[in-house]
Amino acid sequence: MQPVLEIYTPDGFDLWLVAEVESFGFLPLSGELSPAEVGTAVMRIASCNDVASGGDRPPRTADALDSFLHGLLTFDNLFAAGGLQITDNSTGVTFLPGCCDGLEDWRDWHQFVDGGSLLGFGHDPVSPVAERFGNTVRLTVNADESDSPAVELSITELRNLLAGAERDLADFLALAANWASRHLPGHCAPVTAALARVLDLPAPAILSQR
Repeated sequence: MQPVLEIYTPDGFDLWLVAEVESFGFLPLSGELSPAEVGTAVMRIASCNDVASGGDRPPRTADALDSFLHGLLTFDNLFAAGGLQITDNSTGVTFLPGCCDGLEDWRDWHQFVDGGSLLGFGHDPVSPVAERFGNTVRLTVNADESDSPAVELSITELRNLLAGAERDLADFLALAANWASRHLPGHCAPVTAALARVLDLPAPAILSQR
């Protein structure tokens, strides 16, 4: 199980260094990312929330960086396209996040483990679904297909995988906080706090201000 972010890089993005990654693929988040990959992840999370101002939110400024970060730093309910990806190494079947999934909802998996009977992540044409049958979990890649591949595992295995995914998210967040201290020094604290909110984790200490 890996926390993953669905990646789309806008043409001409030049506010900071980003990695060359395949658009609409998934970037696994962990503490092992390169600075350019961290920049890509931060760019993608910010772009997910880069929408028009409204309500009681402050207006955008003319500054390009401030404008791009505006949604990330002013929205109460943040969104990050992606979720948790699970691969069965024995069969090669991979359960991917769906169109209605987001990293901000990853703790829904814990509620599912603790007693939920069904957890859906998308809709037609691809509908990933998690179902619990006693102590067994079935992750169906596409519930709209009667012969869809699936991943089966025990509740205990899923709990252990969730603990590992949380460690990966925490490690990524610590890495991103220190990336922000170097690459976004004027916005480090609010960007780190926003990333912590979208990942539903405590904000980490920033180890370097260089």
